[in-house]
Order: sequence, then structure tokens, then C-alpha cells
Amino acid sequence: MGTLVGHVLPGLGFLLIGLWHLFNHIKLHALHPNSYTTRTWFPFFKFKYLELYLIMGGATASVAMELFVGPTRHQPFDTDGTIPSNHLHNFEHSLISMTIFVYAALAVVLDRTRAKARHELTEFLVAVAFAQELFLFHVHSTDHQGLEGQYHLLLQFLIFVSFTTALMGIGFPKSFLVFFVRSLSICFQGVWFIVLGIILYTPSLLPKGCAIYYDDGHLWVRAPMMSIFTELILDDQVRAADESEDDVESQKKIYGLGASKNLSLLEKSALLPAETEDCRIIAGK
Repeated sequence: MGTLVGHVLPGLGFLLIGLWHLFNHIKLHALHPNSYTTRTWFPFFKFKYLELYLIMGGATASVAMELFVGPTRHQPFDTDGTIPSNHLHNFEHSLISMTIFVYAALAVVLDRTRAKARHELTEFLVAVAFAQELFLFHVHSTDHQGLEGQYHLLLQFLIFVSFTTALMGIGFPKSFLVFFVRSLSICFQGVWFIVLGIILYTPSLLPKGCAIYYDDGHLWVRAPMMSIFTELILDDQVRAADESEDDVESQKKIYGLGASKNLSLLEKSALLPAETEDCRIIAGK
């Protein structure tokens, strides 16, 4: 994510899946109002598992974009093998996609094996996927001071609705309302991604006073006042550091006036050790 395409494509995926479920739930309830029993996923004409295969394909593409295509070096790790802080969100998004992939793959396996509790298990997998999505967006490493971060609260509400209705679907498989609401929440997740991507990552549509900043393949929307505020904080920190250095130098001069009398003070102080001949030689090298 962090780009127009990175928001719109996942949004289209959520929107299409939500509309597909909404259509099938309404159709199934209209044809069998008295014996309505829901499904977690729906076969697509002769291609029974097409929906699940598309979900797995989309999740795989998302992981590839986040970890290999998007980063400048085409890999998310630093030169020493660690994960840099500016790539934490790549791993968070990838974990969400991986969980969705696991749900779709296990749904295929459960249906092929004709497991007796396949409906309950599949609903549980959906709930786990939404729970992880909600958790990762709640503790998202991306700065929530920006516009996108503020709008994350709306997304978290939609995910919470999807998670709650997924849990309710285990105990109420015949409730049309539960699955209707869940389908709508999935649709609106897609709408959230699409609208946010278009508004925040199209320069002509940016809110007045905001600007786009580029950082290693990702675009960030920030208000100038936030940048000014950050610069003021940094200036205060630099000024405080300079004052601290002045205090250290002045105290070193004071201690240096009488080395024999102030030796005990020098040993007890938390300042840098006194400059010796050895230290000057090492520094000279």
C-alpha cells in the first residue's frame, strides 16, 4: 500500500467479493426463504473454487508487491539482515494477505474432504482472518498523525463488524441478516480503500494545505503544519543537546582547575572521563 494502486487494487478485491456475496445471499434467501442456509463462499458456475482461487491469487500478488516489488532494493531487509522501521508496514500488510491466503486454501481443503464441520471451521477461519486484520491495523506501525492514519479508525470499525458477524455466523448459519451485514461490511472495506487511495494519492484531489512525500516506494500525505511542528521539536532537541554539551565543557574546565583536589569529584561524576595522554593518542589515530 502507500500508493494509489496499492489502495485501489485491494479495494477492488474487497468490493467485488462483497458484492458477489451480497448478490448470492439475496438470491439464496429469495429462492429458499424458509430453508435458507448460508455459505461462507459461493461457487462460480462451472468453476466451483474460482472465488477462493482468486482470493489466493490476490493475496499472493499483495505479498509480492509489499515485500519484493515495492521496496527500492526489491527486498524488505536492511544490509545487515534486520528489518528497517520504514518497512514494518510491509510485513504487517503481508501478514494480513498471508492469513487471507491460508483461509482460502483451507476452505478448498475442507470442502474437498467433505469434513462434517466444514461450515463452522470455515467461518472460524474467516473470523481469524478478520481478527488479525483488525489487530494489525490497530497497532499499525505507520504514523497515525497523517490523514490516512486518522481514517484508519473508520476501517477498524468496518473490520470489527466483519469479525463480529463472522463469529455470529458459526452459531447462526440460517440468519440472513448476519451474512447480509457481513457482506456489506466487506463491500465498504473495499470502498474505504478505493476512496482513500483516489483522494489522498491524486495530487489534484488532496485536501487544501496537504502535500505528498515520497519514501522508498511509498507516498505519504502530510499537512505542512505537521512538518513545521516536527521541525520545531527537532530544533528544541538540538538546542537542548547544545546546552548540555556547553554544561559538560564548563564542568570539565572547572574540574581541570585543581586535578589533585577534584579527583574524587571527577570519579563520582557522570561526565565523560578526563582527557588523558592515551585518549589523545587514540583520538589522533
